[in-house]
Amino acid sequence: MIKKLQEMGVTSSIAYMAGAASIAMSIGSWMVSKKAERAGTDRADRWGIYVGLWAPTFFGIGNALKLEETHKH
Repeated sequence: MIKKLQEMGVTSSIAYMAGAASIAMSIGSWMVSKKAERAGTDRADRWGIYVGLWAPTFFGIGNALKLEETHKH
């Protein structure tokens, strides 16, 4: 999978930025859900957690890509 991502042009920096964006989107989705929906804080919390769970995956992929990038040189 990592080699395929590299072939597609994905770098570790892109994966790290996606992880950081996921954290920002987690906060944003929580705030929007809390204000826009009448379901209350529980649903807003679930949205924030759901989107926030993407960040570790992106950071992990970034680490794997970084290892591949450094071992190639």
